[in-house]
Amino acid sequence: MRVDIISILPEIFASVLDASIIGRARSSGALEVVVHDLRMWTDDRHRTTDDQPFGGGPGMVMKAEPVYRALDAVCANGAQQPTVVLLTPQGVPLTQDLVRELSALPRLVLVCGRYEGFDDRILVRADLELSIGDYVLTGGELPALVLTDSVARLLPGVLGDEDSAFEESFSQGLLEYPQYTRPASFAGMDVPEVLLSGDHARIAAWRRREAVRRTAERRPDLIARADLTQDERVFARRIMEGSG
Repeated sequence: MRVDIISILPEIFASVLDASIIGRARSSGALEVVVHDLRMWTDDRHRTTDDQPFGGGPGMVMKAEPVYRALDAVCANGAQQPTVVLLTPQGVPLTQDLVRELSALPRLVLVCGRYEGFDDRILVRADLELSIGDYVLTGGELPALVLTDSVARLLPGVLGDEDSAFEESFSQGLLEYPQYTRPASFAGMDVPEVLLSGDHARIAAWRRREAVRRTAERRPDLIARADLTQDERVFARRIMEGSG
């Protein structure tokens, strides 16, 4: 997969993109990330990418012309037609299901917003407007990194253990079950006996039940959409009602 990122602050990305899982994915060739400086496509000596909003109001708005020029150049540079994503608080929420869809695409172009947002005429160039949460950040650079990280870990061979991505939180519509490692006893707290039993069927059943429990306790909004058996749904309802 190739990810192109268009930003006025390209220097933000290097340390994250070179580290850990994303760094290994890039080194292995599973992921290519190219960061572009939006100011390369400005046409004035100040390299201006923003201007005052028509109608007045606070802040500045990202100009359409540089973004259009950048998209024309970046999208034309490559054999595969990219999916253009604008990172903006007004976009659809990022979910694991959406991450899974995007990870199957050959190429993404991520455009990072700044200031008070995009000139609305930029939106017609986007295939998707995306938000990572109901809060406001200084710009779209951190959301672009979040999206790149979440997509990269689903690419074949990136995690090493293919079961890791399947068992993580949200991968099955549930939060992940509790995890433990050595020592078996610490500060008066013991690892559940079942995890020490070596009985893989019992362990799998315990993990599934605890995933349902944790989701019902912490994210009951996910329960309605989760793929649960009738018994699991009754169990989750008891937890949410405080009787489980």
